[in-house]
Amino acid sequence: MPDSKDVSVDPIMLELVDEAGRTIGTAEKLAAHQAPGQLHRAFSVFLFDPAGRLLLQRRALGKYHSPGVWSNTCCGHPLPGEPPFVAAARRTAEELGVSPVLLREAGTVRYNHPDPQSGLVEQEFNHLFAGVLEQEVRPDPSEVGDTAFVTPQELARRHEQAPFSAWFMTVLDAARPGIRAVTGPAAGW
Repeated sequence: MPDSKDVSVDPIMLELVDEAGRTIGTAEKLAAHQAPGQLHRAFSVFLFDPAGRLLLQRRALGKYHSPGVWSNTCCGHPLPGEPPFVAAARRTAEELGVSPVLLREAGTVRYNHPDPQSGLVEQEFNHLFAGVLEQEVRPDPSEVGDTAFVTPQELARRHEQAPFSAWFMTVLDAARPGIRAVTGPAAGW
């Protein structure tokens, strides 16, 4: 049996893309986020309860990137060759212990957001998804520090008072048409 010190962990690889979102290669996850950053594929999920409230997560304090800040329901990176929709559903189950009853595409957005706290850079071509959740969340504490369901008004207050991820408003604003298609106009998104 090998000594546990000899066991190596395979690096997490991301899919590098061009400005049109076409795959051009791969890079190790941390290397892709080091300044100035490499453009890579990502996804962001926005899940709502039947009343139209958005599920936020506060990232776990142990995360190497943006620990302890509030953000959208789930976000991450597809594995090379993995469809973004499949990755979004997979990571939602892994991080929050749930499967949405509805999950639909809500567009894409490209951004470049440096994180002043960590010095890392989010150079992402982000696939957006919106959906409905009817289960109680069971967060993985290594991924998620806290969760909260919020109305648009509650989100505005929370956003003024608490730290949020550098990418949060960019992805939320880009996903709004898809979000409204899921929540309906009465929810106010």
